[in-house]
Amino acid sequence: MRNEIGSPTVLVAGSEPFELATLAASLRLNSINVVAEASSASTAENLYRCLTPDVAVIDLQFAGHDVLALTNNFRNMNPLLGIVLMTASPDLRLLGVTDDLIPQGAQIVHKKSAADLAVMKRAIEHSLTAVGGAEKKSWINTHGSHHENSFKSILDEFTDIQMATLRLVARGLTNSEIAKVRFVSEKSVEQIVSRIAQHFQLETDKTRNQRVVIAGEYFKWIGAAAL
Repeated sequence: MRNEIGSPTVLVAGSEPFELATLAASLRLNSINVVAEASSASTAENLYRCLTPDVAVIDLQFAGHDVLALTNNFRNMNPLLGIVLMTASPDLRLLGVTDDLIPQGAQIVHKKSAADLAVMKRAIEHSLTAVGGAEKKSWINTHGSHHENSFKSILDEFTDIQMATLRLVARGLTNSEIAKVRFVSEKSVEQIVSRIAQHFQLETDKTRNQRVVIAGEYFKWIGAAAL
């Protein structure tokens, strides 16, 4: 609930202890009323039920948990909950996240922008007006712009099919296994993987396993350690 001076109360959730503690402490120093920190989904749920914060700030790659299911559950308890999602990826398709899965009015902040606490403060404040005004989700960049193209990158060249195939390659699936998952021919998968390599400008190199290199690119773009 909002405190006496009207500042929204905030729950911050993330699986990296140092990152979580640093963000929470920095927000407090910038007059953001952080009432709770959670490093696990169960802790986040318990704290949310007990404290009923106005805004939830959550890492999209939170402890491998289905963050969108978690936030939607929070929204069911409070339809006017402000939601700020943080991510290291400039394209949510890499995480298997499509627009229809993102809660209404959610503010998405790239972690590079999150280092600017003015951006985080703006995202937290706007998350409340956005849900109240039934706005669509939006990215917030370092300049405070609210638009879809704040983080243009090579990933924009990928089709949804190529992106889905990239995720499966990163999971270690063979072309044959991917073909079965996607109900297409193995030859089609081979062509898609080849196109992915072209997007990443990966030249044929007999000294390197191309699939491992492609997987490495995937993990780089989601902000994780490469294989």
